[in-house]
Amino acid sequence: MTVREKLENNEKMILSDKACRAADTKGRVLSEEKCDFRTDFQRDRDRIIHSNSFRRLKHKTQVFLSPWGDHYRTRLTHTLEVAQIARTISNGLSLNSDLTEAVALGHDLGHTPFGHAGERALNSVFPGGFHHYEQSLRVVEKLEKNGAGLNLTYEVRDGIVCHTRGKEADTLEGRIVKLADKIAYINHDIDDAIRGGIMTEEDIPLTIRLALGTNKSERINTLVKNCIENSVCDIAFSEDIFVPFNELHKLMFSLVYTNPKCKSEETKAIDIIIRLYEYFVKNVSKIPEAFNYIIENEGVERAVCDYIAGMSDRYLLSVYQNIFIPSGWIDTGMGDF
Repeated sequence: MTVREKLENNEKMILSDKACRAADTKGRVLSEEKCDFRTDFQRDRDRIIHSNSFRRLKHKTQVFLSPWGDHYRTRLTHTLEVAQIARTISNGLSLNSDLTEAVALGHDLGHTPFGHAGERALNSVFPGGFHHYEQSLRVVEKLEKNGAGLNLTYEVRDGIVCHTRGKEADTLEGRIVKLADKIAYINHDIDDAIRGGIMTEEDIPLTIRLALGTNKSERINTLVKNCIENSVCDIAFSEDIFVPFNELHKLMFSLVYTNPKCKSEETKAIDIIIRLYEYFVKNVSKIPEAFNYIIENEGVERAVCDYIAGMSDRYLLSVYQNIFIPSGWIDTGMGDF
């Protein structure tokens, strides 16, 4: 018996009847030989971690655009926090934490530079519309590994595309990620906003603090514990926790997400992305050759959208500067004698 087979047997004995076991996966688009020492979901997790798109998340905006401080979240640290919270909930419910982790690590691979501002910019110019969760699925299916994709299992792909809006994921593990994403970003955005002088803990109404906790750690603990205790047929909070959590979410929109002080640079970011998009549509030869297969099969605008969506914040600014900002003249030392 291989290590993988032992792991699959352990899942049968340990996991809940509601769990999605690796041995029961609906499989991959392209069939592959099984790994001797990893389950299919563990293999998917590793493929995501080793992907180029995952590494680029370290230089993509979470909420604050290109912050100078070392402790502000990026899209990568957000992803890691989501994965940690999701695994804890999954383990607490005796669900498949490997599947949960794989979905969590892959859920934001398609996010644009400059966060949701970049998402809105591409959505305004790309004819097919743009949503980061759909792009995350596209990344793992069509863009990674020079167009070959990562060939992930159905359950991981389903969890990725269903992590925010619309259809619920088919698995409870995928649904955990949707909730863990919200738990993570609301709480770490509060932390970053306090660090940036945008708000204080006292700006959160006392009723919410009494229900959820008076700091980030207490709130996450309350939310995770309540989710584990109240998820029976689905992943959910109890009503007495859901209501203040929803109120906290609304509060963050008024205090932070629409606050001119921390969103003052977003208009510039949107303008830069739109201008780059229009430039590359008109100057196809400037798009890297790696996107030629997309141009040939899906058109120029799809290729431009994929190219820009995959950029990190600093790479996008570098490309923009090289195209639109004049360089200073270099003195060769060969002037008048």
